[in-house]
Amino acid sequence: MDTDWDKLRPVLTESVGTTVYMVLATFVAGGLIGLFLGTALYTTRKGGLLANAPIHWLLNVAVNIVRPIPFIILLAALGPVTLEVVGTTIGTEAAIFVMIVAASFGIARIVEQNLVTVDPGVIEAARAVGAGPLRIILTLLIPEALGPLILGYTFVIIAIVDMSAMAGTVGGGGLGNFALVYGYQRFDWEVTFVAVLIIIAGVQVVQFVGNWLARRVLRR
Repeated sequence: MDTDWDKLRPVLTESVGTTVYMVLATFVAGGLIGLFLGTALYTTRKGGLLANAPIHWLLNVAVNIVRPIPFIILLAALGPVTLEVVGTTIGTEAAIFVMIVAASFGIARIVEQNLVTVDPGVIEAARAVGAGPLRIILTLLIPEALGPLILGYTFVIIAIVDMSAMAGTVGGGGLGNFALVYGYQRFDWEVTFVAVLIIIAGVQVVQFVGNWLARRVLRR
């Protein structure tokens, strides 16, 4: 079949804009929440700056429960929560809510794993001169792990793009919904191919920028 791009072009443009919106909203909110959770996981562990076994155990269990759940299943599992928070279980806002939950717990583990690589001796030296936990976290811990964190967050953005595509199954809009409704369901493989190419191009740009930023930070 011949694809009518005169009609589909505005839909494609809107779909790209929706995908960018979903990815940015999820990355900003999920990135901040994940950074907080990951830092809390690291600092509350035994011997940490804010050692607290019960809190560390609760955070660890929460991350271990949510992180492995496939996103498509998480969309369904969080349906009642999404309905309470957003007011609906379908559409862009509902998809973004679930994406933020998934991204937050995934980022939390990445942040914790990267903070573990920071030399404990540097932290102990800061504590020895009287630096408080918050100051150590903001001026020493996170800056020391910034290069690996940028690479970790780059990986997360790509994962969020994947989630935004799957959000099309619940009418979340974006390129995933475009490929599903105007490509797959109409057996128009040209539409699906174009959507895939745009996603690949976007991922390549994100990966390039992330690698460039990480290299600049690590060379300091």
